[in-house]
Amino acid sequence: MPGHTPPDDSALRVAVIIGSARGGRTGLPVTEWFTNHVGHRTDIELDVVDIADLDLPVSMPGWDGLPAPAPGTRAALADVSPRLAAAEAFVVVTPEYNHSFPASLKNLIDWHYTQWQAKPIGFVSYGGLGGRLRAVEQLRQVFAELHAMTVRDTVSLHGPWSELGDDGCRWMRRCARVPRRTWSTSCCGGAARCAPPAPSIRTVSDGR
Repeated sequence: MPGHTPPDDSALRVAVIIGSARGGRTGLPVTEWFTNHVGHRTDIELDVVDIADLDLPVSMPGWDGLPAPAPGTRAALADVSPRLAAAEAFVVVTPEYNHSFPASLKNLIDWHYTQWQAKPIGFVSYGGLGGRLRAVEQLRQVFAELHAMTVRDTVSLHGPWSELGDDGCRWMRRCARVPRRTWSTSCCGGAARCAPPAPSIRTVSDGR
């Protein structure tokens, strides 16, 4: 899985966030499928952010900055915060736990604020017959509060653990193509990236 594609000043910088930190998670092969599917594009620069690699506690400083984060927390933020700030768009890969998205994902979101503002956010969800769309709908409310712009269409994988091979080929053959351009970034200050809306990503159906 490409953690970071070669930098290109003309490419759209997209951070792909693996939202689950649970053992045995399906998020890794799903993310690999996604990055393999779009990694060949020269107009997108991918940076995969794996929440499982971040040591961010649930206790946070108050508005006055106190108590100050521990050295380990500051080190984790020094790694991930600039990457989120540099991203011009996000793709959040998420399962659904108990009708919601993972607490680890909410923790990463809450540790940041300006990094999300005025940026488009797309979703790749995976799970059972519902494709875990309830998690996505709740994330839309969270990101709206952070002044981010969520993309209406969602990639939803139904039961990927039974269909997604190591290379993701079986799902890839059944998934509609990614839009040629993330046109919505033009709404976020990137006038030079303006382009008409491309055909939307279709939700993957279960076995069809």
